[in-house]
Amino acid sequence: MPPRSSPTARQARLGAELRKLREAAGMAAREAGAFLGGNQAQISHIEAGRWGVSGDRVRRLATLYAASDGKLVEALCAMAEERGRGWWEEYRGVLATGFLDLAELECHATYLRSVNVVNVPGILQTEEYIRAIHRSYRPALPAEDVDARVEFRLRRRNVFEREAPLPFQAIVHEAALRMRFGGRKVARGQLDFLLEASERPTVTVRVLPFTCEEFIEATDAPLYAGGVVRQLDTVQLDSPMGSFFLGAEANLHRYRQLLDMAERSSLGESESRRLIHHIAREL
Repeated sequence: MPPRSSPTARQARLGAELRKLREAAGMAAREAGAFLGGNQAQISHIEAGRWGVSGDRVRRLATLYAASDGKLVEALCAMAEERGRGWWEEYRGVLATGFLDLAELECHATYLRSVNVVNVPGILQTEEYIRAIHRSYRPALPAEDVDARVEFRLRRRNVFEREAPLPFQAIVHEAALRMRFGGRKVARGQLDFLLEASERPTVTVRVLPFTCEEFIEATDAPLYAGGVVRQLDTVQLDSPMGSFFLGAEANLHRYRQLLDMAERSSLGESESRRLIHHIAREL
């Protein structure tokens, strides 16, 4: 079986977690490979996400590594046994892999938290707002690429429509609410939709007002996705170079602190809705 040329972020994460277990056990890749009847290269490919691994082999490796966290091991086995092709696979070869990895991350998350200073969270954007953002790209995107990105972003909302809707806490800076991407009409429609979304039982929208003096972080727009177990939490960051996915505990701790600070500094839900409504009426 040839190695995968481009493992997904989730496949790479499974491999990275298996590597953490091996390194915690102080075991060389050569020893682990021999245990599976292979060699060091086999383990290296598995830990890089380039080779698939069965749930049975994950359990065998976990036993070899004396991994004592049963919930983590079972979560890794479940990741290894995933065989379904999510709806995002329809866009492979059409959109960059970061788009697909984000949709897969959201699909498997147990909750989402985000903080946005410049714009509304992507998963809560209206079609007109999305088009306005993508039309501003330089060099300009072809019309078919814009259409694909708009359609894809709107489909990501299906996590709120499933039998167990995904809990999502969106913290949005007042600056983002006052941005007029696409003009007054588009901006007003976006704010009205944000108010509508905040009425969903699993969606919380809170605003960081201009008067906030504590919260000063404005360089990132992190999306924090809770895993089945805390060790599998993931932070997704957008950049001009594409999406980045972080899973190291030091990074997770940093962004949990950032999000907690943003939550403490933001208005309550009712106050946030009143401010959003006020800004929408001003447009």
